[in-house]
Amino acid sequence: MRSTRSLPALVSLRAFEAAARRLSFSLAAQELFVTQSAVSHHIQRLEAELGVALFERRTRAVALTDAGQAYYQRVHAAFELLRQGTDDIRAPAAARHTLRIGLLASFATRWLAPRLPAFAAAHPDIDLQLQPDIGLADVAGGEVDAAIRYGRGVWPGVRARLLMTERLSVVCAPSLIAGKKRPRTPEDLLRHPLLASHAKQPFEWDAWARLHGLDLGRARTVRLHDYNIVVEAALAGQGLAMGRHRLIAAQLASGALVEALPGASLEDPRIGWWFVTPRGAQSEPLQALQEWLARAAADSGDGGTH
Repeated sequence: MRSTRSLPALVSLRAFEAAARRLSFSLAAQELFVTQSAVSHHIQRLEAELGVALFERRTRAVALTDAGQAYYQRVHAAFELLRQGTDDIRAPAAARHTLRIGLLASFATRWLAPRLPAFAAAHPDIDLQLQPDIGLADVAGGEVDAAIRYGRGVWPGVRARLLMTERLSVVCAPSLIAGKKRPRTPEDLLRHPLLASHAKQPFEWDAWARLHGLDLGRARTVRLHDYNIVVEAALAGQGLAMGRHRLIAAQLASGALVEALPGASLEDPRIGWWFVTPRGAQSEPLQALQEWLARAAADSGDGGTH
């Protein structure tokens, strides 16, 4: 006879499965659109309920224990079975299409997520499977169906269409530059740490500094995991961030973030958000998503083509 003891909470199992699959609490948090502390809390609760340690916590990484590895294989298989069963039962109702989209977590949460209900209403037959990651998903190799990337649009082996340009300026919490602490020149910015997100080819601070004649040789740069963390650090008064106005419009409007040097911005027609697809013919669902994104970008103030 099977045990009548209750199963662990589904949200805890989801957090464990994602963290175990990616061997990272932070990447699991991005995938599930929750905080890293929430993932850690769910896993701690699961470990307490099971009475075993599932992860070995190391300084900058985590690893599965033997018990954790054995449990992950069962839990992962169960989730795969649920996904397959869900897909099978959905199929007779309507022809549905799933698009895997690689993108930055910051773009997903700060720009795309509020607009997803509108896309779902316009295209109920298309399911978007967002795959946030700071790395570049392999579009040409089929790892994802498309990607939304930030940069200058120069990526080999793919087709890139500019959705919208980005305006960049140095931003911070008002308290950081209150009163006599307000910077008057670009050089004054070097009194504070410069916050930057991880990137294979970082360019924002360098490009802005070149335009405004600032030598970054003496700058104290703090590199953080992704742009969401950069924004949170800036809001907490920990330094100056390069503000991507598309993503921080709400914080600028509320006054939670302000421009450290008002008017000293960088607006390059090649710097922005790009829709990246494999070369060659595109499927109808992919074309529909691209056209919808272009309209949404235009409605938000800017759009472009390439």
